[in-house]
Amino acid sequence: MVINGREKHLFYVSIAIGLAALFFVYEWSQDVRFNEKLDSLRAELLGPQAALEKESKAQQSDIISLKELINREQVIKKSQDELLTAAVAKATPAVVSIVVSKDVPKLEVVYVNPFGEDPFFKDFGFRVPVYRQKGVERQKVGAGTGFLATKDGYIITNKHVVEDAEAQYTVLLSDGRQENAVVIYRDPAQDIAVIKIPGSGYKTISLGDSDSLKLGQTVVAIGNALGEYSNSVSVGIVSGLNRKITASSGSGTEELSGVIQTDAAINPGNSGGPLLDLNGNVVGVNVATVIGSSNISFSIPIDSVMESIKRIISI
Repeated sequence: MVINGREKHLFYVSIAIGLAALFFVYEWSQDVRFNEKLDSLRAELLGPQAALEKESKAQQSDIISLKELINREQVIKKSQDELLTAAVAKATPAVVSIVVSKDVPKLEVVYVNPFGEDPFFKDFGFRVPVYRQKGVERQKVGAGTGFLATKDGYIITNKHVVEDAEAQYTVLLSDGRQENAVVIYRDPAQDIAVIKIPGSGYKTISLGDSDSLKLGQTVVAIGNALGEYSNSVSVGIVSGLNRKITASSGSGTEELSGVIQTDAAINPGNSGGPLLDLNGNVVGVNVATVIGSSNISFSIPIDSVMESIKRIISI
């Protein structure tokens, strides 16, 4: 076969184009490999920095989260403090102190002959001191707490606070007034009593739902601590429910069942006072404490109390 000049020219041009294309593909592949190597090297060089930046961002996020938690804690604490003070302010006007008074013998000391009228020892001049009653005088013999359940003066308290039928009971109101009280009802089964003072328009306390109480729930006790410090406030939690205890008073012992256990401080004199929830509603009537314990005290559930006295007062 004979190739003329024109065909020879085209042949050489095709070969040149093919070689150029091969060269281009080769150069392109080299660029791709170079870029891949460059990216790999960049990743190796920038990897630690990226990790540091990522860790820094994570630390900043943790700091923001911690600050947020602190802020939330402060808000919760503030809210609880506000709830506590509001609950106390709501209930305190209806909490009363009960003073128990009684006529007791008034004694005097006299000196007498220990041998009486024996004539043999009559003139020895030997005398010994003895006590002799000289009338009676009224004295404070006890104290407790109660709370106004109705505007016309019905007060709920403990039976052991007003158990003495011969004693006189004086109610000290939160505004400083004093009223004599009469005992209306002493429950035969529970340590609950109702007394009444004359008058009307008294501030009353709201009743809550003791059946809805939960372990760990915050509660507030108000009472006439030690019979001297009226409207003393202590805060604690519900430590137990449905407890059964044996409580003692001046008249003996009594079995109490279904009571609420709390670590809110309940001192002598607090008996009969209210145990409140954070809404300022009564959920229990404080009844007893374990002497020598670290704040182990008990309250009668308000639902049980109202079931017992619903025939006496209507709320």
